[in-house]
Amino acid sequence: MSSLLSIGKSGLLAAQVGLSTTGNNITNANTAGYNRQVAIQGDTGTQYQGFGYVGSGTEIQAVRRYYDNFLATSLRGAEANQASLDAYNSQISQIDNLLADPTAGLSPALQDFFNGVQDATANPASSAARQSLLSNAESLASRFQGMSARLSEIATGVNSQITSNVGQINAYAKQIADINLTIAGLTTDQAAPNDLLDKRDQMLTELNKLVKVTVLPGDNNMLNVSIGTGQPLVVANKAFQLGTSTSPTDVSRVTIGYQADNGAFTALPDSVITGGQLGGLLEFRDGAMDRAQNSLGQVAAGLATAFNAQHVLGEDENGDLGTNFFNPIQAYVGTNSRNSPASTAAVSATVTDASALTASDYSVDYDGTNFNVTRKSDGKVTQINPFPQTTPQVIDGVAYSISGTPAQNDNFVVRPTYNAAKDFSVAIKDRDKIALAAPIATAAPTANVGNGKISAGTVDTNYLTPGNQLTTPATLTYDKASNSFSGFPAGQDVTVTVNGTSTVYPAGTPVTYTDGANISFGGVNFTISGAPADQDTFTVGPNTSGVGDSRNGALLAGLQTKNVLDNGKATFQTTYAQMVNYVGTKARESQISSTAADAAVKQATEAQQSVSGVNLDEEAANLLRYQQAYQACGKVMQVASQLFDTLLNIGN
Repeated sequence: MSSLLSIGKSGLLAAQVGLSTTGNNITNANTAGYNRQVAIQGDTGTQYQGFGYVGSGTEIQAVRRYYDNFLATSLRGAEANQASLDAYNSQISQIDNLLADPTAGLSPALQDFFNGVQDATANPASSAARQSLLSNAESLASRFQGMSARLSEIATGVNSQITSNVGQINAYAKQIADINLTIAGLTTDQAAPNDLLDKRDQMLTELNKLVKVTVLPGDNNMLNVSIGTGQPLVVANKAFQLGTSTSPTDVSRVTIGYQADNGAFTALPDSVITGGQLGGLLEFRDGAMDRAQNSLGQVAAGLATAFNAQHVLGEDENGDLGTNFFNPIQAYVGTNSRNSPASTAAVSATVTDASALTASDYSVDYDGTNFNVTRKSDGKVTQINPFPQTTPQVIDGVAYSISGTPAQNDNFVVRPTYNAAKDFSVAIKDRDKIALAAPIATAAPTANVGNGKISAGTVDTNYLTPGNQLTTPATLTYDKASNSFSGFPAGQDVTVTVNGTSTVYPAGTPVTYTDGANISFGGVNFTISGAPADQDTFTVGPNTSGVGDSRNGALLAGLQTKNVLDNGKATFQTTYAQMVNYVGTKARESQISSTAADAAVKQATEAQQSVSGVNLDEEAANLLRYQQAYQACGKVMQVASQLFDTLLNIGN
């Protein structure tokens, strides 16, 4: 009878464990990270009774959790991608709204500014029109500065989120390392602490939403966690701490790296950190954010440089040559804080050519012999030659000046357009200083007999060279016998260009006349056409009555539709439109990808839950099954008790 009682008792205990396990599943059905468990039951062996082997009962061999590593890894990958896209989308939508705003964007301010230029050109003697132009220019500068400030606010917010995410990653890494040690201590050959395994998996899930992780099994049921391209985060019970620091070349930029206990910081490239919120933030900052800031700056720097270049070729109401209308744009130069203390090298960079300007950043490096300027967008390298410099070297529209004594491996980062929108400002405050007139005037006396005509004339940058400005009129006299003109300013060569072919006439020599040819000297350009008569004259001299002249104003207004940027392929408006289109496209791509990521997470969750999730209907059925087993085993024990009583009664 003791055998039957033992069998019943073992079944009773097994059913009790089954009921407890099922009840635990039911109560934790909504617990995040919980994996359903099942009691694995087996027999306790048999005993030989002469006629055969008789069972001795049952036992619980293990309480196993249903966990599929492949499905769990797939779900983590989908969630990391989802978190990355959500973080990226929330940031880029801010820039998209800023740039595309039809009232607060840049396009209306640009249009108003050039409308002011056109109005002043149409009424060059009007003080009101000139003042309106200055007001529109200030409004444009304010718009550039406001948009730059908003982009800087977004960048500051990104820095704050990066720092916060790194702190959370460190906290999870420490917890995972601690629980690794606890799990290792509680794990036996027969059993593992299921609740702690679930808790660790949930920590990995939350960590993975911050940064994509790779999880590999370690010794004694511990896990090793790495990020990026294999950078360790948790190895057994040791957690590696990440940290943040300012960029060595840009104090407004946060970098990520390993933080040692002694305070030493080892930076990691942004490219190794992918997935999760942190990966999405870095992708946004290094992609759309930098592109938007640099492209906006390209428009600002290009406009300031091109407008100034034309404005200085004009004449103001006081009869003086024009000055810079906007303040010149200085490129941002970041000196690497890790440069040798012995180095005294300094780099300055000024935007000088709007058409050659790019939206790329540049790295300036000294290899011990030469300075090399690397364009980061495509890796093109240009050597500073000669060094030491005698004059600034222009690379992609930026004049580089390097001074001091460098040390090997000195590094500088040059961002030509990074701060251009922030630094965009109006230099002229006096409306009389607006140079709408041309500095030269041409004339054909009414006493001329022939029908020769001379154009109004223009000047180029050579006119600004000291000694080239006209102070008195030059009278050009036509000699029919030699078909040439004489009377050009002494000491200046004359260039005649016909159908793209130029001929240079040394100073003081007669210049052969060609109908319609372009004639230039000392930065002055004009054409003479028609059939002049012998001894007909034409004058080229300073503009002494330019109050009502707006020839330079017309050239300034023409910059609105002129292909100034991108090597003469784009206007200011089209360049800005390209930037808006780029950001809008990236925002739309992000939204579409985010929707697809949500679907991928849903699908991966369903697959994972089909194995590890708690099905309440199934658990209810198991509850009834274990209840019946418990009752049946109780009946077995009752029968055993009755048989035992019967045997005792027979003895009496």
